[in-house]
Amino acid sequence: MEVNVLNVSGKETGAKVQLPESVFGIEPNDHAIYLDVKQFLANQRQGTHKAKQRNEIAGSTRKLYKQKGTGGARAGSVKSPLFNGGGRVFGPQPRDYSFKLNKKLKSLARKSALSYKAKDNNILVLEDFNFDTIKTKNYIKMQADLNVTNDKTLLVIAGAENNNVYLSSRNLKKTKVISVEQLNTYDVLNAGKLLLTTGAVKTLEEALA
Repeated sequence: MEVNVLNVSGKETGAKVQLPESVFGIEPNDHAIYLDVKQFLANQRQGTHKAKQRNEIAGSTRKLYKQKGTGGARAGSVKSPLFNGGGRVFGPQPRDYSFKLNKKLKSLARKSALSYKAKDNNILVLEDFNFDTIKTKNYIKMQADLNVTNDKTLLVIAGAENNNVYLSSRNLKKTKVISVEQLNTYDVLNAGKLLLTTGAVKTLEEALA
């Protein structure tokens, strides 16, 4: 798949880049995408939820009243889950939600997500660039020139040398800038438009092909 390369002003540079079929043109695997997104979201969970069971509640263990003859239900302790302020039955406990996926499956999921974006013509390729200063208005102007102001965008850059670009985008809600090493299936699918620098395309081909 051949795509025109644009500059930050939204103009065609005259150059073209070939998006490799092995990365951007495969038959998408929806189940691989599901598993990778599930893992990504699970890894975001802190898992620090906690509710006290009856053995953790502060209170007397004295039997409240005699076993028989009151006409009421039996009660052994004020810490019973039946009483207000008592322990909780099978309440949440701290746990780790993360789980492992094979590298090949994760690679397949990323290639599937990229293929969906290419199929829907939602990929723009930009020449490698950087900003001289850290200014949000520079990034806003670039979005306007590329006609993606109203879209949720994901810009994938080749490496950390574009730090000014990343810092200029942090205040914008529908914008995210990541390096190729940080690329994940969830962010690709969550974005309306995928912006790739030419350096990122080359690195992606080496990493996923």
